[in-house]
Amino acid sequence: MTDTDRPRRASVAWARYRRMRQILDAAVARDLERECDLSLPEYEVLAAMESTEDQCIRVSALADRMGWAHSRLSRQLGRMQRRGLIGREPCDLDGRGDDVVFTDAGTSLLRTAAVAHRDAVERHFTDALTERQLDELTAIAESIDDHRASGAETRPRTEPDTPSA
Repeated sequence: MTDTDRPRRASVAWARYRRMRQILDAAVARDLERECDLSLPEYEVLAAMESTEDQCIRVSALADRMGWAHSRLSRQLGRMQRRGLIGREPCDLDGRGDDVVFTDAGTSLLRTAAVAHRDAVERHFTDALTERQLDELTAIAESIDDHRASGAETRPRTEPDTPSA
């Protein structure tokens, strides 16, 4: 393959990745909704909260951890609070922000949903791949992480030298 094939191959790879991600996210979301009455964003919030060592987490820290905008997370937390899955309390440290805390219902639902999520990921994703493909996908994800960590994606691409007129 030549360098002139790269833009086409990159476009195809990106389109296939996006389509795969949409299909898999939708399948996992359907399973979570059906089995646990929990949306995928609700699961993502609860799972991110669980991964902290504390019993509570600042809204801003949770937004950073999830890569979500603060406003998006705040709206999601409001819906989850109305469902009784989380609570919000004034921050003990400085009183300016809110801490998000699990409710008993949220903790219980997360336990059930974690099993359903794992099973859905296996059914729709892992079971479709060989061990080699899983390793290759992990290596690809690590390459993307390394690229982002290097700051390369923030640098402008250089244009090829063009002759002066």
